Amino acid sequence: MVLKSIDVWKELSPAEFRSAYYEKGIPVVIKNLSHTWPAYQKWDWDYFKDAVGKVQVGVYNNTKSDARTPVNKADDTMLFGEYIDQVRKGPVELRIFLFNLFTHAPQLAQDFTWPDAYLKSFVKRFPMLFVGGQGSVTHMHFDIDMSHILHTQFFGRKRVLLFPFDQQHLLYRKPWEVLSFANFEKYYDPLNSKLDLETYPLLKQAIGYDLVLEHGDTLFMPAGYWHHMEYLDSGFAMSLRALQESWTGKIHGAWNLFGMRTIDTMMKKTAPNWWYDYKKKKITSFSR
Repeated sequence: MVLKSIDVWKELSPAEFRSAYYEKGIPVVIKNLSHTWPAYQKWDWDYFKDAVGKVQVGVYNNTKSDARTPVNKADDTMLFGEYIDQVRKGPVELRIFLFNLFTHAPQLAQDFTWPDAYLKSFVKRFPMLFVGGQGSVTHMHFDIDMSHILHTQFFGRKRVLLFPFDQQHLLYRKPWEVLSFANFEKYYDPLNSKLDLETYPLLKQAIGYDLVLEHGDTLFMPAGYWHHMEYLDSGFAMSLRALQESWTGKIHGAWNLFGMRTIDTMMKKTAPNWWYDYKKKKITSFSR
């Protein structure tokens, strides 16, 4: 893989952001975008435990999906407060994602401001929280709805690997899914990396970005960008999603959600092993 540094700005005006990054589909980190939000100072483990500690949440481990795993199916459930207690005690490879805490604690929506000057068509019903214990991994994927994302890290550090959507074949995308067959876990650590370049040789041609997000950093991920994330520390982040402005982009996202995912889920229920083998053979034949 060829990995580049991402552009990082302390301040970036909406006009500069749109002309240099949004319109060109290039990711960027803006360090101070969230610093005026109350959340920047207020959000910590105790604050969330008091607000939503009694809410039942789905948790996910580091195991990659197999032939029968539906999209976004949780590995277990527990009270959010119990999860926070585990995370605070030490490394725990469990994470929570796509958790809309604002449906349970709507007052928390007052803790940040929607950056409407940067992106249009925010899906304001669904600001999402992502939480992970030290060592937890979000495996390589792209977001199924093809939205643009502003992803702000509020606590801890997170390592991120990014690739443009059009490199999906180099990343060995699973047909009919948003996931990669390859395991990028510890990609940055030669001694412990699970990246298998012999099985997936086209990965050597992929060109992407490698970065670390810290408290307050906001990452812009253009629609369809592939991303793999590893929690270097226990922490949490919030994603604000914005629909693509073009009808082509909106239709692509709708097809993924209601067409592609429905077909994939049905096949996993009716013929999981055949469906998985079909995907493996198709992607293997392409890479030869």
